[in-house]
Amino acid sequence: PFAWGRNDCPTFAFDTRHALTGEDTAALWRCRYSSYHGGLRLMRRLGWPSLAAMGDALLGAPLAAPLLAQRGDIVLSADGRGFGVCLGATAVGMAPEGLMTLPLTTCTRAWRI
Repeated sequence: PFAWGRNDCPTFAFDTRHALTGEDTAALWRCRYSSYHGGLRLMRRLGWPSLAAMGDALLGAPLAAPLLAQRGDIVLSADGRGFGVCLGATAVGMAPEGLMTLPLTTCTRAWRI
């Protein structure tokens, strides 16, 4: 189930990356906040003004277009407020309501894992 700092959008996406690559980037923030605003504060303390900047810092330059994402790549939702994992033509991410899917065409940024 959803839990801020344990199983939320960035933790879900980067834990998936950890499972696929062995690199545990989410250790930087996992279990260090327990609310939306706490997550924003921690993100800014770590030097990232936005999720897009966080993705760039941790994953490097984004792909030229989100539609180039492949299964397992990390994507950013259209509103810039949530990471997800590419499944092909769709992406999946964790939200307070549970797992959510969205068309890859609605993502604004994507990074190769």
